[in-house]
Amino acid sequence: MSKVREVERILYKVWLVPTLHSHPGSSRRNLRSQESELVGMKSVVVTDPIADMLVRIKNASKAKHAYAEMPSSKMKVQIAEILKREGFIEDYQLIESNPFNVLRVKLRYTKDKQQIIKGIRKISKPGLKVYVKKDEVPRVLGGLGIAIISTSKGLLTDREARARGLGGEVICYVW
Repeated sequence: MSKVREVERILYKVWLVPTLHSHPGSSRRNLRSQESELVGMKSVVVTDPIADMLVRIKNASKAKHAYAEMPSSKMKVQIAEILKREGFIEDYQLIESNPFNVLRVKLRYTKDKQQIIKGIRKISKPGLKVYVKKDEVPRVLGGLGIAIISTSKGLLTDREARARGLGGEVICYVW
């Protein structure tokens, strides 16, 4: 008969977990902060900050919020400037705070409270960058939407890039 090895018994340290049930009058933001305390995170690591910005704007717009807030960067401010110039958002402001600056985007709606931004799609992703030549600059919905392109002259819309004869990395489509 063969020998059977004894299974080692490992005792794991078990932490007491507070209940995270919603209470009357508590906000979702409060529950989220408890959740991050539970796993011991101080901040969330975002692998694609531009995609995070676009998703925040899309979700806030669908939920009919007045503003969308996100951590700021130079590129996010440039994207917000393009969205404002093209009429997709009403305004944006940079709020300086500690530990990071916040970009607050004021969303725009029609008179009957319909969202102006019907869709946003991130095209170039960290795992797959999408580049176009000056002759291949995409046209979004036959010109009804815009493509934001990172060129050697900064961020431009598809129309501006075509007019200047520039190609580059396609960041996103907005319509």
